[in-house]
Amino acid sequence: MATAELEDILERHRRDPLQLLQILIELQARDGWLPPATLSALAVALGMPRARVESTASFYSFLHTRPAGEYRILFSDNITDRMLGNMALMQALCDKLWLQPGKVSEDGLVSVATTSCTGMCDQGPALLANGRTVTRLTPERIDEMAHLIRRRVPVGDWPPEWFHVEDNIRRRDVLLDHGLAPGQALAVALDRGAMSILGEIERSALRGRGGAGFGSDIKWRSCRDAWGDAHYVICNADEGEPGTFKDRVLLSSYFDLVVDGMCIAGMAIGANKGFIYLRGEYRYLLDRLETRLAQRREQGLLGRNILGRGFTFDIEIHLGAGAYICGEESALIESLEGKPGKPRIRPPFPVTNGYRGQPTTVNNVETLALAALIAVRGGEWFRAIGTPASTGTKLLSVSGDVERPGIYEFPFGVSVAEVLEAAGARDTQAVTSAGAAGHCLAADEFGRRIAFEDVATGGSIMVFDASRDMFEVARNFAHFFAHESCGFCTPCRVGTAVNARLLDKLAADHGSPYDLDEIVKMHRLMQGASHCGLGNTATIAIDDMLAKFRPAFERRLHSPEYEPAFDLDAALSQARRMTGRDDPGAHLGDNRGALAEERAHAHGRATTTGVQGAPASAEPVSAKDLQP
Repeated sequence: MATAELEDILERHRRDPLQLLQILIELQARDGWLPPATLSALAVALGMPRARVESTASFYSFLHTRPAGEYRILFSDNITDRMLGNMALMQALCDKLWLQPGKVSEDGLVSVATTSCTGMCDQGPALLANGRTVTRLTPERIDEMAHLIRRRVPVGDWPPEWFHVEDNIRRRDVLLDHGLAPGQALAVALDRGAMSILGEIERSALRGRGGAGFGSDIKWRSCRDAWGDAHYVICNADEGEPGTFKDRVLLSSYFDLVVDGMCIAGMAIGANKGFIYLRGEYRYLLDRLETRLAQRREQGLLGRNILGRGFTFDIEIHLGAGAYICGEESALIESLEGKPGKPRIRPPFPVTNGYRGQPTTVNNVETLALAALIAVRGGEWFRAIGTPASTGTKLLSVSGDVERPGIYEFPFGVSVAEVLEAAGARDTQAVTSAGAAGHCLAADEFGRRIAFEDVATGGSIMVFDASRDMFEVARNFAHFFAHESCGFCTPCRVGTAVNARLLDKLAADHGSPYDLDEIVKMHRLMQGASHCGLGNTATIAIDDMLAKFRPAFERRLHSPEYEPAFDLDAALSQARRMTGRDDPGAHLGDNRGALAEERAHAHGRATTTGVQGAPASAEPVSAKDLQP
C-alpha cells in the first residue's frame, strides 16, 4: 500500500493506537490481506512494537496475514446450515473452481472455507463473499457464483437479491410493537432526569438480555458511582452465539430505539460517549447505521446539546473481525482498544475499570431497547409482564426444524412447547435453549418455562426433529468451541480441543466407553476451572446430549476397551505398497498386544504377542525396516 493511502487511513482514525483493529480492517479492505510490510509500516506509524500489531492481526478470523484470494468465500458452518446442506454446496463450488476447501487457488483468485455462524440461521444456508452476506444458497446460485468468480465480476455487481436479508418477525409483543417515534423515549428520559430513570430501571427489574441476566440497575448504578475521568456506554452487538439473530433485526429495523436506549444509559451513568461493537458478519449494516447516526445528529437527537437540553452524547461504531469470544464484555473492551479479544482477569470489573480504564457499562442490544421502552412506560408497567424473577418479554431466534424460522417475542414464562407450536415444529426430539452454550432439552422437558429461574436463554432456540443425529450436533458444537477458544486459559484451550478430538475419534469408528467418560470428565473440569464464560458453558449442551441421547453416541463405540485414535499399522500401508510387501511381518500388532509385550519385557518375561506372525523374540518392525 502506498504511503499516502496509509496516511489517509491513519488520519481518519486520529493515529490512535486503540483504533488498531479498525485500521487493520480498513487496510485489508483495500489490499485483500495484510502484507508484512504493511504491518511493519503501521507499527512505526503508531509507535508500537510490531509484535503488538501482529498479535492483533493474527487473532481475528477475518484478518489475513497471508494472501487469501481475490474472492474470499466463507460458508457458515453452524449446525442449522449443515442441516440445510451447506457442506454439499461448498464442495460443489470447490469442484467448479478446481480447488480444495480451506485452500487458495493456484492462481490466487479464490479461497473457499468455513466460518462460524453468520447470524442468518433463519434464511440459510448462508455464506460471506468478501465480507458480504449471501443468503438462501441453492445449487443454482452456486453454479452462477462459480461463473461470476471465473469471470472476475466484482462481488458488488453480483445479483442484488442474493444479498437480501429479511427480518422474519413472526410474533410481536411490547418491544416489537412499541409505536414510539425516534427520540421520544430520550425526550421523556431527559424530562425525568438521571436519578428518576435509574429508579424506573430498578423498579422494572430489567435483567441483561445477552444471556447472563445481570441486573441492569445494579450495573448502571455501580458505573455511575465509580470515579473516573470519563464514563462510557457500550452496546454489545457481537451476536456470535450459534442460532441467534435477534440483535440483527433490532439493529436493522429498530435502530432508533436502540440508540435512544444508549443515550438514556449515558445520561443515567454520566457518560458522553458510546460505542456500538458490531460483529464483522453484520458489516453489511454498517453504512446504513452510520447514515442514521448522522441524521440523528442533524435532528438534534445525538451529539452536542441533544434536544436543546444541554446533554451531550455521541456514538461510534466499531467493527469486530470474527471472534466469538468478543461477546464476553471484557474481551469486547480489549478488542475495542485494538487488542486481541481475550477476557480480562476480574476484578476489577468494567463498571469501574473498563474502556481506557474508565467506568464502563456494557449492555446487549435488546437490553438497551427495552430500557428506552421503560423510560416511557415506567418500571411498574414492565414488571407486570413476565414472571416475578424474569420481568418483561424476550426475543427468541428460532431456527432449525420448524416451518416458520424467525423472531418471536414472548413474555417470560412461556413454555418451550408453546414456542415450538408457534414456529410450526413437528416431531421434535431436542431443543437447545441458548445456542451451543446452553442446555439441550429432550421432549419430556418441553413443558418447562423460558425464564431465568427455569430455562435461561440469550435468545437462541435451535430445534431438532427425530430425523437428526444428536451426536453430529454435539460434534459440531465441540468443533465450534475448539475454534473459538481464545487460548487464554489451559482448561478451555485444551479441553475444547480434547472434546473435538474425542468426538472425531467416535465418528471415525475408534470409540470406546473410555472416550465417553472422558467427555463427562472434561465437562466437570472446564466448568470449575475455566477463566471466562466460554469455557464454563462450552460443554453444557454436549454433556446434556450425551446424557439424554446416549444411544446416538454408543452407536459409535467400536470396542469395550480403550482404543487409540491413531492406527499405526494403517499409517504404514503406503510403505507396504512402496516395498511390495503385505506379509505378516510387515504388519504391526494391535496396541494392546504391544503394551502387554512391553510390560512383559519390563518384568523379564517373554510373550507370544507382539508382531503378528513373528516369534516372540523377533525385533519389532519399524517404518525403517520397510524401506527398500
